[in-house]
Amino acid sequence: MTLFFSNFAFSNMPFVNDILKHRSLSIVGLEKNTGKTVCLNYILHRLNELGVSVGVTSIGVDGEQVDAVFATAKPEIVLYEGTRFITSEQHYMKRQVVSVLEHVDSRRTSLGPLVTARVLVPGKVLLSGAATTAALREQMQMLDSMGCNISIVDGALSRLSLASPTVTEAMILATGAAVSANVKQLIAKTRFQYNLICLDEVAPSLRDNLSTIESGIWALDDENQAHDLGIASVFLIDRSEGDILRFGKRLFVAGAVSDRLLKTLSAKGGGITLIARDFTKLFLTPETYNAYVRAGNRLMVLQRSKLIAITLNPTSPQGFLLDSKSTCAALSDALQTPVYDVKKIEQ
Repeated sequence: MTLFFSNFAFSNMPFVNDILKHRSLSIVGLEKNTGKTVCLNYILHRLNELGVSVGVTSIGVDGEQVDAVFATAKPEIVLYEGTRFITSEQHYMKRQVVSVLEHVDSRRTSLGPLVTARVLVPGKVLLSGAATTAALREQMQMLDSMGCNISIVDGALSRLSLASPTVTEAMILATGAAVSANVKQLIAKTRFQYNLICLDEVAPSLRDNLSTIESGIWALDDENQAHDLGIASVFLIDRSEGDILRFGKRLFVAGAVSDRLLKTLSAKGGGITLIARDFTKLFLTPETYNAYVRAGNRLMVLQRSKLIAITLNPTSPQGFLLDSKSTCAALSDALQTPVYDVKKIEQ
């Protein structure tokens, strides 16, 4: 996609220019109630102003009026004329837009088949999309074939998997008081996730060599040849026979990477490089990760997700309110990257 707009058009639209460089975008949160829907509405509003053709869907359910956990009011998703959206049959029947139905998926969900429609008159919708990332990829391909310049996925229930570079080209990370009402803890938790998102990539030639491996733990020798260690999962690492470092100190894990694996490797000393598929495969605590790094080891990924922006929701579901300006500044300083409260952008 190549879209050109004047510099003036972006004077009050932080990070929108970066969004337009990509065909797909995911919005994910560190927790529920971190402002994903507010961020989505901001982006949809801005892209509509620019005349960009947008497709939107979700993993899970988004756009409900009341939070299912905290029973607090939530912002609804607002769609504009020409926007295509994918949702379940049940939620499509509850739409507050005038739309034309364009496709009905043959596969059923608990809320009926997924339907694709185009908005004729703007309004509000509930989104409930694909249950798996594989189905989500298919739906984004369909939206692309329908002429959408960009597909946006709203990540319900804090699911980071849709931010994998194998699913969407770019991502926005939402954080806020729901993560912690203590600014120091909020910074620490957000910085840890940010550091995992920004892990270094391996060389393209090595990525091509490893990307076809679908399961297990593999070792890399000095010639970049991969050797199957016969360990189907990191949870079976304690039962492995022989030295897992016999081929060298570089390992690739095709599936999930847990604390157990990092603790096992830390006990073997330094100089180890562990390669994961991407940051969404990492299920680590800061304590274990930091101990692994302090031991002189390294964590890398086959492919790094493109982080477009970090947004802040200063209000917790319990009603506690952080100071938006100072918290954004503190996070920006700690992460060395801009952090936005999208509600404050136009004020």
